[in-house]
Amino acid sequence: MEDIKEIFLFSYNELKKVKTITTVAMFVALSIILGAFTVQIGNFLKIGFSSLTTVSIGYLFGPIVGSIFGAITDIVKYMIKPTGPFFPGFTFNAVIAGLIYGSLLYKKPVSITRILVAEVLVSFLCNILLGTLWLNILYGKAFLAILPMRVVKNMILLPINSFMAFAILKFMEQHNLRKNFD
Repeated sequence: MEDIKEIFLFSYNELKKVKTITTVAMFVALSIILGAFTVQIGNFLKIGFSSLTTVSIGYLFGPIVGSIFGAITDIVKYMIKPTGPFFPGFTFNAVIAGLIYGSLLYKKPVSITRILVAEVLVSFLCNILLGTLWLNILYGKAFLAILPMRVVKNMILLPINSFMAFAILKFMEQHNLRKNFD
């Protein structure tokens, strides 16, 4: 329990550093650029890779910064290129994803197991359960009607996202990029 309190405290203290704020701003811009390559398949399904920025921020700065990054990025992306009506549930999902990635990856060695656990949690909780619930509320479509295609999409993307996150974080670890922020 002490370990998780320390992680949150260290992450909170990251917010006091100019280097953190500027890096987060650059990652917000990168996320927006990656978001431009997102493929929208109807109202209920989209495929993109901007979540890699959330993984990176969680790894570098922890759950507090990751959560704030998620919220800011979601809102800025919507302001720049809205796809459907704004719904705060999706911003909540981005906050939860940043929290999960930051809690599991911050100040820890990069491992495929740790990344898989984080990706499974984000896929299941944020994308499949909550994301489907938000779409149900937003568009009035039956939860169970849209759930199967969202489960299939997330099952297909899970190994892809995990591999890409592992490659990026392993690169960061090998080049000691996290030490630049200590």
